[in-house]
Amino acid sequence: MDSLKSLHTFALAADCSQVKTINSVDSLIRCLKAFKGDSCANNYLVLGEGSNTVFVDDYPYLVLLNRIRGIELSENTKEYYMSVGAGENWHQLVKFCVEKNIGGFENLALIPGTVGAAPIQNIGAYGVEIEQFIDKVEFLDTTTLSIHSLTKQECEFAYRDSVFKRQSLNSRIITRVFFRLPKQHQLTTNYGPLAKLLSPSISEIYKAVINIRQSKLPNVNILGNAGSFFKNPLVTKAHFSSLQNKYSDMVSYPADKEHVKVPAAWLIDKLGFKGKQIGDIACHINQPLVLVNLGKGKGSDLLALAREIRNSVQKEFDITLENEVRLMGNQGLIAL
Repeated sequence: MDSLKSLHTFALAADCSQVKTINSVDSLIRCLKAFKGDSCANNYLVLGEGSNTVFVDDYPYLVLLNRIRGIELSENTKEYYMSVGAGENWHQLVKFCVEKNIGGFENLALIPGTVGAAPIQNIGAYGVEIEQFIDKVEFLDTTTLSIHSLTKQECEFAYRDSVFKRQSLNSRIITRVFFRLPKQHQLTTNYGPLAKLLSPSISEIYKAVINIRQSKLPNVNILGNAGSFFKNPLVTKAHFSSLQNKYSDMVSYPADKEHVKVPAAWLIDKLGFKGKQIGDIACHINQPLVLVNLGKGKGSDLLALAREIRNSVQKEFDITLENEVRLMGNQGLIAL
C-alpha cells in the first residue's frame, strides 16, 4: 500500500494499492494496457496535484499521477497559441505568460492544480473563466486507447463544469490543452478588489490577485484544504428577490436572464459556521467557503461537517449547495 496523504492538499491520512507516475502519453497507454488485464480494470484514478480531490477513506486501487509536461508557444499577428501538457502546474503556466507579457491568465493566478484539471472544472476567478481561452482539449479514450480532441464548443463549458466532469470517471484522460490568447487582450478589473486598480498592467493584476488570494485563503502547506469546498449556487431572480425581503444585505452577481449567482460563503457565514469544528475538521475562521484539516482530520468528520452545512443552507434558504471538490472513498466517488 502507498500513502496518499502527501498527494492531496487536504492531507487526510489515506492509502491506495499503488501509485504510478505517468510522464508521457506512451507511458500512460502502456500502463493502461497492462492494467486492462486486471480483474478490477476500472478501479484506478488519474490524479494531478490533488488540489480538487479529497480522499476521505482508503482508495484500495491504482492511482496514476499525471506528470505529462511541456509548453509549446507560437504566434501570429493577432494571437498567441499554446500547447501545454496536462501535468504542468497551472500557476507556473500563468507566471510563464505574465513574464512574457501575454495576457489572459493573470486573473487566474495562484489557483492550485494542473493544466489538465483546468478545463474539467472550468476554473475561474475575478471575472475570468478558462473556457474563454481554450481552443481544444486533447484526451486519451481509455476504451480504445487512442488520442482524440474536443473543440471548445464540444467541451460544453458551464460554471465550474464541462463534459469532462459529467463523464464516467475513467472514460477520458486529458493529456494536453491548447489555448488561444488574443494579443489585443482586454484586461478584466471589474470584479471585487481589482476594481480599485487604476489602469493596471498584466503584471500588476497578476500580483494583486496573488496578494488577495494569499490574504483570504489558507496556505495548503500549513493548513490542509482543497480551496472552495462548495460552488456558488445559481438561483432564480424571483427566489433571490424573496430572500432579500428577509435578508436585505444578501448579495448576488449576474448569471443569465433568469438566474443570479449567490456567494456560498455569504450563506455559510450567515448561518454562523465560521470556525465551526467537528473533530479536527473546521470551517475556516476567515473564509467559510473553505473547510480545513487542523492536523489530524478524518474523512468521516469532513463529510459530517460538509453535510451539516449543506443541510442548514437548504433548510434556511431553500438553496442546494453542491460540492466543488471531488470526494473519493473506498468504492470511488462519494456524493454528499
